Amino acid sequence: MSNQKLLNEIIRLLGTNSNIASATNCMTRLRVKVKNEELVDKDAIKKIDGVMGLVEDETIQIVVGPGKAGKLMELYNELYADNATPTNNWEENKSKIKGNQKQSKFKQSLRVIGEIFIPLLPAIIAAGLFNGFAGLITNLQKTEILADTALLNNIRLMLSLMGGAFLSYFTVFVGINSAKKFGATEALGGMIGAMTVMGQINDISMNLGLYNVESPLNSTLRSGKGGVIGVILGVWILAKVEKAVRKRMPDVLDLILTPVISLIIMSIALIAVIMPLSGFFSDGLVAVLEALVNSSSPVVSVISGYVLAALFLPMVLLGLHHGLIPIYFVQLEQMGGVTLFPVLAMAGAGQVGAAIAIYLKAKATENHYLKRIISGALPAGFLGIGEPLIYGVTLPMGKPFITAGLGAGFGGAYIMLTHVIANSWGPSGITAIPLMSDPNSMLNYFIGLVISYIGGFGMTLLFISKDDVASVDGN
Repeated sequence: MSNQKLLNEIIRLLGTNSNIASATNCMTRLRVKVKNEELVDKDAIKKIDGVMGLVEDETIQIVVGPGKAGKLMELYNELYADNATPTNNWEENKSKIKGNQKQSKFKQSLRVIGEIFIPLLPAIIAAGLFNGFAGLITNLQKTEILADTALLNNIRLMLSLMGGAFLSYFTVFVGINSAKKFGATEALGGMIGAMTVMGQINDISMNLGLYNVESPLNSTLRSGKGGVIGVILGVWILAKVEKAVRKRMPDVLDLILTPVISLIIMSIALIAVIMPLSGFFSDGLVAVLEALVNSSSPVVSVISGYVLAALFLPMVLLGLHHGLIPIYFVQLEQMGGVTLFPVLAMAGAGQVGAAIAIYLKAKATENHYLKRIISGALPAGFLGIGEPLIYGVTLPMGKPFITAGLGAGFGGAYIMLTHVIANSWGPSGITAIPLMSDPNSMLNYFIGLVISYIGGFGMTLLFISKDDVASVDGN
């Protein structure tokens, strides 16, 4: 089915384009807000050839796979977006508000964080890979596997330039996206993000007696204190301050005085409260992660690694995994590397192993539907994009979703036990190997993937029968 036919069929089953209030996409999903959910045929959408699953929250998330989601969104913007009409139905708005109230505050917070970071994912992945390859060249030159030539040095510098262009100013991008989400002026949100990493913060901290010269990282206030957690919190408060100031400001003075007054208030709040408070939280979080990663007890490492990897798939299922990005950034800033990402990456490898086991049983039972679905989703799974396998194979069958997580736990335990560290984060499959900090971490990460493949395969082969596979027909 062509992309245009697929899009037309999805829109038809959503109740036609007139029922679409707004639409966007992430790497693998179309995220659609509809005006009247009763007009949506969700079961029929799931059965469309090319649709791998459907997730419901405040939006309808249609899983179509990596690459295709972006192409379908481009087609939608070209063919349909201009004809979409906003909804002003108070009953629908009331229903949406009630729907949001049913979610826990924690779940809502993670979703908001995810919505801030999802638009940044392409740049996060690209920057992570650039920095990863630059680090690989550096490590190979140190071990004299690669020569220290001008050509390689320039390649390494170019890769570092491209990676650093994003990650060095990550807080600015987060500030802008947070402002979009919370309703603040985007440029002011970017300024909040930039202020948190400016060198003047350290000078102010010294003047206030809050800077620890002997151990700068332990300062109550310093440049970068609180990381993106402080930026998100700061921009959230900025949105409220800016609206309050604008409400009281005469129209003729609004353009000049509203941003000035808002930033003066926020600068004081940022230095006096927000950065120290979010920094305290970040420091505590890092301390817990360091205790797990650097634990002298192999038992602690194995148990924590197993549990983290095994439980990560439910977060992916709920679309909450993007909420972990601030933790990755805090680790990178304070520990010099990310240890949580390599552990959680094993969850996708468990999916791959489970899918291979199901494929073999589908082949034995001549289930051509499952063979086709798995064949199309496996390449993305090996590259670290697990949603096609989750929504197309393991989740609809039920038990494989559990066995994949249980198998992935073995890889997570190995990763934690061997203290694998990444320079950044990005795709979580074999393409993440260059993101690891050194050749030893690269090797252990690969071994962890293999263990997770085998774990997911073995657990699924053990607990899934041929009858379970034969009963899946896609209807």
